[in-house]
Amino acid sequence: MDRIDAMQAFVAVADLKGFAPAARKLGLSPSGVTRLIAALEDRLGARLLQRTTRSVTLTDVGARYLERVRRILSDVEEAESSAEGERTRPSGRLAVSAPVGFGRLHVSPVMSAYLKRYPEVSGELRLSDRMINLVEDGVDLAIRIGHLADSSLVARHVGEMRRIVVASNEYLRQHGEPKTPKAIASHATIQFGAIAASPDWRFVEDGREVSMICTPRLTTNSADAAIQYAEQDGGLTRVLAYQAAAAIKAGRLKIVLAKFEPPPLPIHIVYPTSRLLSAKVRAFIDLVIEISDWHFGK
Repeated sequence: MDRIDAMQAFVAVADLKGFAPAARKLGLSPSGVTRLIAALEDRLGARLLQRTTRSVTLTDVGARYLERVRRILSDVEEAESSAEGERTRPSGRLAVSAPVGFGRLHVSPVMSAYLKRYPEVSGELRLSDRMINLVEDGVDLAIRIGHLADSSLVARHVGEMRRIVVASNEYLRQHGEPKTPKAIASHATIQFGAIAASPDWRFVEDGREVSMICTPRLTTNSADAAIQYAEQDGGLTRVLAYQAAAAIKAGRLKIVLAKFEPPPLPIHIVYPTSRLLSAKVRAFIDLVIEISDWHFGK
């Protein structure tokens, strides 16, 4: 039994949920795929798949094994590509993860341009505000906004992001514009972020960090909802600069307390250290730098 062939057969069966479609994808007979899986299970001493007349599903052992096999096959593919000199031309599948709003507005256009430039690559753009494990989820690189925790990831700094306080002109006309962080206490506020997060807004005043505890009129985990309510004269809200950029440009919102903003958050592209920097990943990072301006710290 060739262990790599058996692993590829196992992944194909798991992904396509059947021996026949896996055989067609691999160019083998269904009996050939069955033999590979049986030999793999015999070697491991564990059943990886539950088979019925109607379906094929993973066992608990099979689900855990599938995660590790994906990583192994990815590393083998990259090692072979490197040895064959394919690092000079991007090819294969590129999976990119990004926050939902930032990904939709700023990463998606890069992916579109990337796929036009490199037709041998198939792209997958996963938009989620959840912090994922790149290796376990089979993601090649991720865009992250904020300070990075210590990890085994390699990080490339590609921009920065202001955290701003905004309100509508009508709200400010009726209630006055706050001139210091302390003035927020007399204003209606809109809290955007994790629902369970502490509703405190941090600023820098006279060279030191100050924290203002807010009692929000509205709390939401949606930047769009927070900005929409602010546009409807609901009060002050604190968001990332890109989230309110369109409303500010159109004059629907105005930035306040700009001179008290904390330092901008860094924007990084991160990828696992355990993998060779393949041509597809290198090309994506280079394209971000070439065609994008992710410096929202101005």
